[in-house]
This record gives sequence, structure tokens and C-alpha cells, in this order.
Amino acid sequence: MAAITDPIADMLTRLRNANAARHANVEIPASKIKVEIAKILHEEGFIRGFQLVGKGKTLRIRLKYTADRHPVLNGLKRVSRPGSRVYVGREDLPRVLGGLGVAIVSTSSGVMTAAKARKAGDRGVGGEVLAYVW
Repeated sequence: MAAITDPIADMLTRLRNANAARHANVEIPASKIKVEIAKILHEEGFIRGFQLVGKGKTLRIRLKYTADRHPVLNGLKRVSRPGSRVYVGREDLPRVLGGLGVAIVSTSSGVMTAAKARKAGDRGVGGEVLAYVW
């Protein structure tokens, strides 16, 4: 199997594809940053839950749908890529769809939403914009 050059983009693509196919679960090779992204997706109500399986090597994400089987997770976009990193200061943290979506940011204080990064500490923190979710 070939090495994945952008594991976060792979995670987002697997979520997007499983969502489009209306799967209940999707399994992704686990890493610390992917678990942090899954925590944010769960806290923000985009997924039903997640767990580590197979001695912590696989991340199983349970997808969330409305009562009439429409996906709660409407879109995912990778922003910062290995070939083109996107960094922002605390004053330039993005808002997704006027606040309806979430920007996931990797900061010196850990992976968090842009809204939490704005409130972090006394003056907020900036960092690398990983993805937009809506």
C-alpha cells in the first residue's frame, strides 16, 4: 500500500465519501491529530461519536443523519496542505459560512475551532488552518 502524503485530506475524503453513500460508520487509520479532529466534529454535533479500535490503530467514526436520512455533515474542505501551508494570526481567524460552519485550527495550545482560538488566553491564538466543516 502506498504512503499517504496528506493523512488529514484522506480522513476528510473518507468522511465525505461515507456520508454520500449514507454509511453508518467509517474507519480511518488513527493518529493523534485525527482523534482531535474527530473530538471537534463530535463536540460541534457533526458526527454521532467515535472510538479507537484494533489496539488504537483504527479510528471508527459514527456518522450523523437527520430523521429523513439527510447528512448533518454537509461539507468538508482541506485548507492547509503539505505543499501550501496556511497560517493565520489571531486577528485573521476565519469564519465559515457566517458562523454556521467551523474552521479547525492547529495552534500552539492544541487543535481547536477558530471560535475557541479567538477566546483562548487573554488575546487569543493563531495557527495553521487545517479544514473548514459545514
